[in-house]
Amino acid sequence: MKKRKFLTITTSTIAFIGAGLASIPLFKSWNVRADRIHDFDVTVDITGLDYDTILRKDWMGKPVIIYRRSKQDIENLLTIKDLRDPNSLLSEQPESTNNIARSIKPEIMVIIPICTHLGCEAPKSKSGENTFMGKNWKGGFFCPCHGSKFDLAGRVYQGVPAPVNMVVPPYMFKDENTIIIGREKYS
Repeated sequence: MKKRKFLTITTSTIAFIGAGLASIPLFKSWNVRADRIHDFDVTVDITGLDYDTILRKDWMGKPVIIYRRSKQDIENLLTIKDLRDPNSLLSEQPESTNNIARSIKPEIMVIIPICTHLGCEAPKSKSGENTFMGKNWKGGFFCPCHGSKFDLAGRVYQGVPAPVNMVVPPYMFKDENTIIIGREKYS
């Protein structure tokens, strides 16, 4: 019995140490070095981005769109009713975008156009294009998978499957015409 107990304890100890040593590379891969953190940034030139035009980029494996809103689009954001979280209190977004437009500059929207219900990409839909959106539709995003609707700030309407607003990624303006997606401060 003493031999069996000794072998059980020894084998368990060696297995425990082996598992610990094997997990070191896994844990190291989760830590991004401070000098490599900006390798994930995406720099976007928005020179010449017209109103009602979408510029699409990929960041961290997700689509990101940049959209120049017109003055009418911005005014419409103030008049839209029936939003689930109109003040974006439950939203994933940087502190710098805690406003009605959910953007640093009201005319430039940067958003991940993925429905927060099941992850379908929600294409932009302007008013008049889709009569099934309702007569009060002022433009925004529509998820073709299950019918969730979002306004032009990515805020979700009530009565649809999506539980929260679309995600606004961290971003900043390097200058008037350059956006860096992935960070909020230039260093």
